[in-house]
Amino acid sequence: MTPRADDDRWDIHTGVGYTALVVAAWRALHTAGPDPVAADDWARAFVEAAADPYLSGLLDAAPTADTAVFPTLYGVQTRFFDEFFTAASAAGIAQAVILGAGLDTRCYRLGWPDESVVFEVDQPAVLRFKTAVLAERAARPATRRVPIGADLRGPWAESLLAAGFEPGRPCAWSVEGVLPYLTGADQDALLTALTTLSAAGSRIAIGALGSHFDAEQFAAVTAEHPGLQIFRDVDFSTLTHPPEQRADPADWLERHGWAPAWVGTTLDLQADHGASPPAVMVAVDRVLRSQYVHATRR
Repeated sequence: MTPRADDDRWDIHTGVGYTALVVAAWRALHTAGPDPVAADDWARAFVEAAADPYLSGLLDAAPTADTAVFPTLYGVQTRFFDEFFTAASAAGIAQAVILGAGLDTRCYRLGWPDESVVFEVDQPAVLRFKTAVLAERAARPATRRVPIGADLRGPWAESLLAAGFEPGRPCAWSVEGVLPYLTGADQDALLTALTTLSAAGSRIAIGALGSHFDAEQFAAVTAEHPGLQIFRDVDFSTLTHPPEQRADPADWLERHGWAPAWVGTTLDLQADHGASPPAVMVAVDRVLRSQYVHATRR
């Protein structure tokens, strides 16, 4: 695996981009499983188009208790962000920005009001792949979609403004699965930029499995549960940066003009919906130390 660098780039088959493809596979598995908490009917199409043998094998294999863990955890995460955007739209917020959009399809799946606009920001190669796959399958966005090819470690805010974003109007921001891949300085720069662009009443949702990933502890859990092995020959720890380098996002937001409305973990999200996760899922979440935050701009 090529080590991370300040100027590295990726497509859907390499580095951080490949994790978006893996998550799409998990969303596809969760969608096809019993009683999904969130459904993404386009997720399987991305895996099929990428023709990745490992992920294709995951989709075709018979599920087990272990292999269902990550699809379920990501199903819960998907529901968190789905509900966030649905609530923001209901409150009259017509601008949405998905930072690190990856292979997310909320612009196609959710019921957006007619006047809404959704800006998707990610690496150009990732967005090109997503756009091409959905176009080939005649998928139509449910509202105006504006893809913006930009690196979140660089001047992405300028590209957002050039694409028509209006900083004087409230916005709903999602930062899903992004922060573990950023250094502390890059995280601060990203949160500062979006705060500068956020009118009063704007909302933000931040969250990720692996927010405080511990590679050694995870190796111990997967030794007991081989079905949890999540990445082919990819070492997740080479893609992320140590969590101690980054400020706690909820604390950062509170210090910079946001009012956190909810902070919790994947297990908290499941409990809020009356679900009791199995012991293996509890063990995984404790190792990954997931964190989710919902806040409003004061």
